[in-house]
Amino acid sequence: MSPSPRIHTLSDFDFELPELLIAQHPAPERSSSRLLDGRQSPPTDRIFRELPGLLQPGDLVVFNDTKVVKARVFGEKASGGQLELLIERVLTGNEVVAHMKVSKKPLPGATIHMAGGRRAGGFDATLLARWPDENGPLFHFALHGPAGESAWELMERHGHLPLPPYIERQQNAAHDPDAAEDAERYQTVFARAPGAVAAPTAALHFDAAVLAQLQQRGVETANVTLHVGAGTFQPVKTENLAEHQMHSEWYEIPLATLAALERCRQRGGRVLAVGTTTVRTLESWAQSGQARGDTRIFITPGFAFQVVDLLLTNFHLPKSTLMMLVSAFAGYEHIMLLYRHAIAQRYRFFSYGDAMLLQRRERTTP
Repeated sequence: MSPSPRIHTLSDFDFELPELLIAQHPAPERSSSRLLDGRQSPPTDRIFRELPGLLQPGDLVVFNDTKVVKARVFGEKASGGQLELLIERVLTGNEVVAHMKVSKKPLPGATIHMAGGRRAGGFDATLLARWPDENGPLFHFALHGPAGESAWELMERHGHLPLPPYIERQQNAAHDPDAAEDAERYQTVFARAPGAVAAPTAALHFDAAVLAQLQQRGVETANVTLHVGAGTFQPVKTENLAEHQMHSEWYEIPLATLAALERCRQRGGRVLAVGTTTVRTLESWAQSGQARGDTRIFITPGFAFQVVDLLLTNFHLPKSTLMMLVSAFAGYEHIMLLYRHAIAQRYRFFSYGDAMLLQRRERTTP
């Protein structure tokens, strides 16, 4: 009689990470980051630009082409109290859903002045209502800027890049210009569809030379879109993983990508997902049959992957849903071994950090 599969809890995904390993700046060149080849044990230390040589002609690499928007906007209430909005989603008619950081939240109907307010060349926002969400308070606003200026244009003109909370230099810099390196490097070279409040970070390592090498090797590429939300940084708070409420993110898989996936399967190639957001998109489609919509998929050990064979990913936060996803993909013990190796070898962690290449376990075991 085979043993029962292990039931993982939140504590299983905790680990000690030296603070000095949290990357505060990108590598000098995108493809000069380190790459931990974790397909086998023991792993192999490589440089990212070696990736094309690790793939085979006929493989398919799938990217997330979402574009990070300047969703972080500073303003003040009519009373003069300072606040900050992180615009999570743009609706129709210049209405948005946003996180709000403020000492005392205004009541519905209140108008707040963003970037100085409309009279000072900025814009105003009217709080319509609290937006229902299981993962923390979100708020529904109507934006009022110059006639004809869309929410996207208001963010582009007055907003700031929403860098992750562990990148420290902009956390209290409401009026400082965005760093030039972030404007370029916290965006993929193929970013196309605006809507994300966080970058699909595994894709930040790709540059024109690596993309050209993939093509020369006979590796096909395709795109999906998943607009990464702020919930990607939310810690899991329940020891029982089944009690965690996953945040919602919007995704789309174009017909051209569906056709590329079918061609890859027909020729016996492998699907490499660049980043956990691409995994969540492809596996959401496999589960639901829907190529477009919202997903709350929560991938933990024991999950049956249907599409992705290889995963390229950065190193993730302790106790995060992303740690659970990669453990489901490559095996919990193997991931813990890789993380111990990465810490011992001083790999750089999180958004601006190094990358890791993983292979799917045929059967996920504890």
